[in-house]
Amino acid sequence: MSILLLAGSPSIPSRSTRLLHHVGERLALLGHRYSKLHVLDLPAQAVLQADFSNADIKLAKSQVEQADAVVIATPVYKAAYSGVLKAFLDLLPQDGLAGKLVLPIATGGSQSHMLALDYALRPVLSALAARHVLPSIYATEAQIIWTADKGLTVDPAIAGRITEGIEHLSANLYALRRTKTSSATEFTSVPFAQVRCSV
Repeated sequence: MSILLLAGSPSIPSRSTRLLHHVGERLALLGHRYSKLHVLDLPAQAVLQADFSNADIKLAKSQVEQADAVVIATPVYKAAYSGVLKAFLDLLPQDGLAGKLVLPIATGGSQSHMLALDYALRPVLSALAARHVLPSIYATEAQIIWTADKGLTVDPAIAGRITEGIEHLSANLYALRRTKTSSATEFTSVPFAQVRCSV
């Protein structure tokens, strides 16, 4: 099972992207493999003009398509997720998240922006036919601190939410793997000699 870490921050580095990578590292410790995609690395003109023929856009869409789960991180500005992320999600087909588990992560200046995930981002993820959108993780800038010598320091309350979100995603991924495995196991091939064609 594969996980895509999708960073929707318009700046590098950023708190939301660092938090996203922290979640990815924690998932790796549980045996999951992941890849990274930062929307800001894509050619801006191709994203804004929805140039579906662009090779980088095709590759990015393929990364989303091949993932079993997508962890999406964004900063919150004026009670909305980033325009960079919105531009990328607009490139996906109507069922671009079909069958996928999605864990939304966001950072913002204050707790007053917390509901932006549920009222702005979650409906879009559902509209893209996500299999299951897990409970969101939101942290204020004061709860996510980065220093060159200590790295990322996470407030204990948020650390608990992160652990819960990671465990929830991991459990759902393993359940999804069992479902796919059992479906493949239950398939019984039919010898060619037993195949009847109706005219």
